[in-house]
Amino acid sequence: MLREIIEIDEALCDGCGQCVPACHEGALQIIDQKARLISDLMCDGLGACLGHCPTGAMTVVKREASAYDERKVMENIIQGGPNVIKAHLEHMLEHKEFDYYQIALQVLAEQGIEVPSHKQVSKQTSTTGCPGKKEQVLVREKGEPNQVSSDGSAPISALSHWPIQLHLINSANPVFVGADLLLAADCSAFAAADFHSSYLDGKKLLIACPKLDENQDAYVEKLNMLIRYGQLKSLTILRMEVPCCGGLSKWVKNALAKLKQPLESVEITINKVGEVVATKAL
Repeated sequence: MLREIIEIDEALCDGCGQCVPACHEGALQIIDQKARLISDLMCDGLGACLGHCPTGAMTVVKREASAYDERKVMENIIQGGPNVIKAHLEHMLEHKEFDYYQIALQVLAEQGIEVPSHKQVSKQTSTTGCPGKKEQVLVREKGEPNQVSSDGSAPISALSHWPIQLHLINSANPVFVGADLLLAADCSAFAAADFHSSYLDGKKLLIACPKLDENQDAYVEKLNMLIRYGQLKSLTILRMEVPCCGGLSKWVKNALAKLKQPLESVEITINKVGEVVATKAL
């Protein structure tokens, strides 16, 4: 396939080796006093090594090369320990390589390795299309979630990120990594006066309506990806007592059925005035 990949000018390379530790993917080695690209599969073509070459021997070119293999890269990354894993994850996010980032998290989950704390993408990242889809981490200038505002007039929102509609979110958004997730029916926040304090506080939010939303198979897959790659701590469903709201639980059950690892999940049902009428584990 034709893709971007590192090229090394042997005439310029002095074999200093500064590029090797900069390539966390393990694609570079010093052989016969020269830097060598040892595997197309390991080079992501993003150029993290370029700034570490004092002679300018390294460039990114577009040529026929084997497809980059994130799973093979992670085999090397994991051997390097938490700091190397952290650097690799940040590298993926800095270059907006969310698909590779998802695969990396999946490999860590499969091997039971904890995701190290790492720098996330910018709090406000640009996206194409509708401005309402732009991913944001919401920062409050005054107070904390569920504290009273400075003038004592109203509680402050516990919402910590945007977007929140299930069909708008990116399953690879690092805001969900290690999160306690609340999947809430669209109507629930209007019925429950204490929605922020009792349900949303400390959780990441997704909302959806099984009655109105189409392409529900895609929602199951999106939840499956989010649970796997995000390594969620827990998942709470907040639904209305109307029968159609049961679709939320069905999506989650179908997503969990595809997973090997368990996830603490609970379904809370409220009535039209916000009273809890049922609570059960999934």
